[in-house]
Amino acid sequence: MSMSDPLGDMLTRIRNAQRARHTMCVAPASHLRANVLEVLKREGFIRGFSKEDLRPGVAQLRIELKYNEGEPVIKEITRISRPGRRVYSKIKELPRVYAGLGISILSTPRGVMSDVEARTANVGGEVLCRVF
Repeated sequence: MSMSDPLGDMLTRIRNAQRARHTMCVAPASHLRANVLEVLKREGFIRGFSKEDLRPGVAQLRIELKYNEGEPVIKEITRISRPGRRVYSKIKELPRVYAGLGISILSTPRGVMSDVEARTANVGGEVLCRVF
């Protein structure tokens, strides 16, 4: 059975694993998911991730979650643009998440990047999710 929102599924796996205080979680691999995890790693929200091949043509991402003094670093992670309602934003209209303490992750013509990187590159795009 196909999944209608693979990125939303990965974000929910991360959210559930952090609520259960797990040190890592796994999700099926895809290029979009790996790019979003790369942004989360660059911004310091996760320790890291690795891609593991289960069998030919099937891979999974092992995500290492990050905690600070026993509390999850990711306090909130929500999907903004969904399959039923796509949300696009021009760079001038891109809102700041908690006055710059959080980030938005965008899919732009130059690749997946955080809102800070998108502002410096002066490019807008689809707002995938918001992390705080």
